[in-house]
Amino acid sequence: AVLAACSRYFNAMFSGGLKESKDAEVNFHDSLHPEVLELLLDYAYSARVLINEENAESLLEAGDMLQFQDIRDASADFLEKNLYPGNCLNMLLLSDAHCCEQLLELSWRMALANFTSLCKSEDFLRLPKDKLLELVESEELEVEDETLVYEAVMGWIRYDLPRRHEVLPELLRNVRLALLPESYLRKQVACEKLVTSHKLGEEIVADAVRCKMKILQNDGLVTGCCARPRKVSQALLLLGGQTFMCDKIYMLDHKTSEIIPRADIPSPRKECSACAIGCKVYITGGKGSENGASRDVWVYDTLHDEWAKAAPMLVARFGHGSAELDHCLYVVGGHTAMSGAFPASPSVSLKQVEHYDPQLDKWSLVAPLREGVSNAAVVGAKMKLFVFGGTSANQNKLPKVQCFDPCQNRWTVPTSCPQPWRYTAAAVVGNHIMVIGGDTEFSASSAYRFHSDTYQWSKFGDVTAKRISCRAVTSGNRLYVVGGYCGAQRCKTLDCYDPSSDTWSSITTVPYSLIPTAFVSTWKYLSA
Repeated sequence: AVLAACSRYFNAMFSGGLKESKDAEVNFHDSLHPEVLELLLDYAYSARVLINEENAESLLEAGDMLQFQDIRDASADFLEKNLYPGNCLNMLLLSDAHCCEQLLELSWRMALANFTSLCKSEDFLRLPKDKLLELVESEELEVEDETLVYEAVMGWIRYDLPRRHEVLPELLRNVRLALLPESYLRKQVACEKLVTSHKLGEEIVADAVRCKMKILQNDGLVTGCCARPRKVSQALLLLGGQTFMCDKIYMLDHKTSEIIPRADIPSPRKECSACAIGCKVYITGGKGSENGASRDVWVYDTLHDEWAKAAPMLVARFGHGSAELDHCLYVVGGHTAMSGAFPASPSVSLKQVEHYDPQLDKWSLVAPLREGVSNAAVVGAKMKLFVFGGTSANQNKLPKVQCFDPCQNRWTVPTSCPQPWRYTAAAVVGNHIMVIGGDTEFSASSAYRFHSDTYQWSKFGDVTAKRISCRAVTSGNRLYVVGGYCGAQRCKTLDCYDPSSDTWSSITTVPYSLIPTAFVSTWKYLSA
């Protein structure tokens, strides 16, 4: 009776006159692991179950099979909170098989956004054809170069060549082949044996070559999937101004390395912070022309090149950090103006941390920092918030890593920084957080890699110049660094680090008239 009350599956089994209702025991054979079934039985009698990383997937599958709806939903919720690029393809298949719509949507979005890093993984190579086809044909697949999509498809075909070769034309038809470089299309794709050995595949590539020549010769309107750009791609946005007052926003064109001006910031400010969530960039706080700390939040929409105001923060602040976590915005630390002081002077470094929900346009306070900081690097990774170094309340460089777990609403100090620092920059690349430059005791040209699972530090290729107060973002599994100072000299180059080769290169030169205040990676939508 207890089982029947918790599960429609058992209710049907025991009250529907089925054979099992008369048996002394029910054999599930190998469809359920005994430990998982034991957890479900315990839940039926106690209404409690501990979901963790080891059992969440099995509990979701069993909860769906045996129609323990609460278990299925709670397991899906746990997996949503622990979703990251390394497991999103597995979660995509799991959620699709068990109709978990929210987990499916989140996994799908993450797979589209991280295709560049996922396409060489074992999980990608094992994807069923229908899921690979969905990814490849998606208008929102995030890639800087369509060559990557073609090579990913060919890698997937070769992984199980005897069974997969026959579906090559279906996949090639959804690769934007006419967007590949002309020499690559002619010399690599058109001469590929797997393509030439397949009559239909050869025809698809020949058609793409004809489209490519039309494009190059401006020979009339070119239509068809093979020549249509995808509707979404990642964009780097640089915020700054001619002085420390931030009043301009620029978009960096990946292909030409041009820095293109966009709509001016409506309310100029200095020492503000910027963070991207989806297609929107949130600029929080800062000091206005009268030097007072601000609660204002301005939102830039990359789709319409427009600015709008959001709900103000609860605490006016400047010199703070901000980061995205689970589609929400967090602002951390900084200073606020001392009450009763004239002229306004900064307070000690703040402990207050605020959470903003874009859907509700609402701010709330969460647990405060263990130690107040300003000028710290703030990053969201693996469903946690990490704060590296900063200026402490007594104006010293802080040598600590502070970590916030939103599920527990609690801050911890899991480890120390390799050296005391502030004015550093940080960004996530894969499982690592890259921390670059800063005002340190030693060399500001050092670059450190922090593993977000093990909390271990290691050094990687030094940046091309010492940089204090630089800015960093990740795009396409590469790290981009801009701005900052080397002594009294401004760093004018925008540099890129490629982890696959462990090398740095300079991409372009930032105009000397632009002092970068913030650097974010967001989405831009393209017309069809």
